[in-house]
Amino acid sequence: MGLPVVLVHGLRTSRTMWRAQVEALERAGRTALAVDLPGHGERVDEPFTFDGAVATVRRAVDDVGGRALVVGLSLGGYVGIAHAARHPEQVAGLVAASCSTRPLRLLVEGWSLAARGIVRLPDHGERLNAFMVRRFLPAQGALDVGAGGFALLVTEDVLHEVATATPLDDLARIDAPVWLVNGRFDHFRGDERAFLRACRRGRLVVVPGATHLVSLVAPERFTRVVLEALDEVDRVEAGADDPATATLLQGGRGATPGGGTDRATSAR
Repeated sequence: MGLPVVLVHGLRTSRTMWRAQVEALERAGRTALAVDLPGHGERVDEPFTFDGAVATVRRAVDDVGGRALVVGLSLGGYVGIAHAARHPEQVAGLVAASCSTRPLRLLVEGWSLAARGIVRLPDHGERLNAFMVRRFLPAQGALDVGAGGFALLVTEDVLHEVATATPLDDLARIDAPVWLVNGRFDHFRGDERAFLRACRRGRLVVVPGATHLVSLVAPERFTRVVLEALDEVDRVEAGADDPATATLLQGGRGATPGGGTDRATSAR
């Protein structure tokens, strides 16, 4: 059956944001497990901690056999990077999407200030969140991301915890291949070149026309990237490819940062 996949959601969302990918992976004969992080989804009443989020991924990988391709988006991407650095034996490959910005103190403080203002609204920002979902996501993506509810009160705690993350240092410690996947218009791709340089075996895939929630905005293209990653890590795990010379993504699966030719780029 090949390697299983563990999927880790973004801030305020839940495991249901991965429904399209889980269905596609299961059709391809893969085991796919999407998790709820602390403070989100069915765990909305739990406090969020970064260590607790990493522990959630660790337990999920154990549940699917002890080794997996880990896929994370935004918050889930930062958590996935930290998990891969702390538990390398569990990670055959990592897809880290929409998380190519360093959580610098001034930046995080600005986001926290905005979050405090939104949560003080009478509805804690529910109507604003609903408007953003309708405005920027396709109909099916909006249904998927909304199915597990939204954790409207967790943002400030998450930002406080994410400020402790060290993604560049963590990427430099990861031996497994890493795919950095960003939407062309993602506001979180400002440091993507630094993130790519930090990877020992990194690939950068920029999806034309997509925004921050790339897996929801362009679900088929995102899923193809995941399937290509699985093909590669399967070959490496089976010993068919030398890990030092594993092939790049090819054949229309990714795109250059300029959105031109369909080809993945690699730092090394």
